Amino acid sequence: MARRASLLAACALLGGASLAGAQVGAAWPARGVTVVSPFAPGGPNDIIARTMAGKLTEAFGVPFAVENRGGAGATLGTGFVARAAPDGHTLLVAGQSSLAFAPHLYAKLAYDPLRDFAPISNVALAPYVLAVNPRVPARTVADLVRIARAKPQAISYATSGAGSVSHLATEMFAAAAGIEMVHVPYKGMVPGIGAMISGEVDMMVADLGQVDAMVRAGKLRLLATGGRVRSSAAPDVPTMAEAGFKDVVAEGRFGFLAPAGTPREIVQRIHAVLAQAARATDVRERFAKLGFEATSDTPEQFAALLKSDFDRYGRLIRRLGITAQ
Repeated sequence: MARRASLLAACALLGGASLAGAQVGAAWPARGVTVVSPFAPGGPNDIIARTMAGKLTEAFGVPFAVENRGGAGATLGTGFVARAAPDGHTLLVAGQSSLAFAPHLYAKLAYDPLRDFAPISNVALAPYVLAVNPRVPARTVADLVRIARAKPQAISYATSGAGSVSHLATEMFAAAAGIEMVHVPYKGMVPGIGAMISGEVDMMVADLGQVDAMVRAGKLRLLATGGRVRSSAAPDVPTMAEAGFKDVVAEGRFGFLAPAGTPREIVQRIHAVLAQAARATDVRERFAKLGFEATSDTPEQFAALLKSDFDRYGRLIRRLGITAQ
């Protein structure tokens, strides 16, 4: 009898906890929700945040207002959300710069990307591509590797800065191919692409959306894409994996996160709306015009990708000895 009573009590406690969680989810949102973009207005992160915030506003009937908190490589806004109350009324839209790179680039950071957030879902992918100036006599990645091996440091490559996706992806490629190239960092993606077009540098791992027009105009040539699968925006261009470099992945990911401790029910409700929005025709078309691909994954899948990026880029940054500029 005593054992039966204990079991009944335990079931009652579990049932009460489940009911309490459901009540928390049902009561949310109690007011408007702040969606933090840790970048200045007008950039990719901001546009993605505003597009998806509009869908969340439609679904929940309260404003999901985007607030730009840029600075320090996106770490300021990211840290702000890490310290926010875990009640579902403050969300973050961020990518690898503050979640995978910054923890290894900055000596002191006000947050831990793996501990201080509840991942909700990736919402957009920005495919990166390996592009060259047409004067480079390479039409495949294999061609480029042969040229670089024959003349070490004869190939120069642009990046959008030390520790950027373009820099780290190129270094991963160089290490895997066993080649040496000359790094020329620029203050952003656009100046680096301009230098490649002018012939100041030979190649760059760049955002597909920002080089597509130049490729169509014949001013640049694509050798490979950096995604795990071929990009729908460039279906005829092979991936780095198809070129023989399966561990060289270069793609910008943008996802929604909440402060750690946010109730699971709230995370699931937000996730459901984001997943539906990623399938919406208007969202997919808008993202495609910007060179993005709308996507969705589960909170668990997103968390696994964050951990994988954190570990992989951390090893590379330490090996290269890169620090924040």
